[in-house]
Amino acid sequence: MPFISPEAGHLTVLNLFKTDSRDRVDTLVDEMKKIVDVAAYPGWISSTVHRGRQNPGTANFIQWRGMDDLESRYNDSEFKHHTVPVFREITTYVRLMQTEVALSQRHPEYGDVTEVSPERDDYTVIEILGVKPNQQGTLVDTLGAAHEWLVDVPGYRSQSIMRGIRSRNLDGGEGTLATVGTDQDFVVVYSQWDGKVFYDSFRNQPEAQWIRARDAYQEKRYALTTGVDWNGYRAVHTRSAEQPVAEAAAA
Repeated sequence: MPFISPEAGHLTVLNLFKTDSRDRVDTLVDEMKKIVDVAAYPGWISSTVHRGRQNPGTANFIQWRGMDDLESRYNDSEFKHHTVPVFREITTYVRLMQTEVALSQRHPEYGDVTEVSPERDDYTVIEILGVKPNQQGTLVDTLGAAHEWLVDVPGYRSQSIMRGIRSRNLDGGEGTLATVGTDQDFVVVYSQWDGKVFYDSFRNQPEAQWIRARDAYQEKRYALTTGVDWNGYRAVHTRSAEQPVAEAAAA
């Protein structure tokens, strides 16, 4: 199963897909599963498909050996002339984000490494935070420090912070990718919770009930971010390069 670790040195790609109806989410998941189950690209390490729960959409958490391997995949004829047109047809929004894991932290009950797996019952939240380039490092540090008080929040399991490298969408014409947000940077927060009810309780807690540490954190986070895009997910399918397709399909 995939693990989130800054020590691994993987290029971590978050492919975010949105659609206009929950019916189309089934199609999105099926198409992503097909791609994952036959993946044999040089430098590809793992892919984990996430189904959106808060809003219609999916996310694919992908690990690569490095940037050259990912670019080879994007330049491949099959990707340009089959994969891209398929997702153009069934989505209203696509964002392909290249990142590096800055840190990954867990509640002490959840061991020494953050696991991404459909065999777990995590309620996963993925947040995309816009930030000006010269403040990206400060935002990463601010988010990481929140772990000190998050461990006392009911239902909290883990938080992984990914520093954005490059973001693309499919607006550059059929089979091509266009760079997004050249005037700002971004940070991805991947967190795991006991369930949606716990995350909702945390997210919707009145400000008057915030502890002092959270109040200071929120004030600094708001000052650093230029925008927030988030959704709740459930991991539904995964496969790693060393895992046979038949075994992954049965998982």
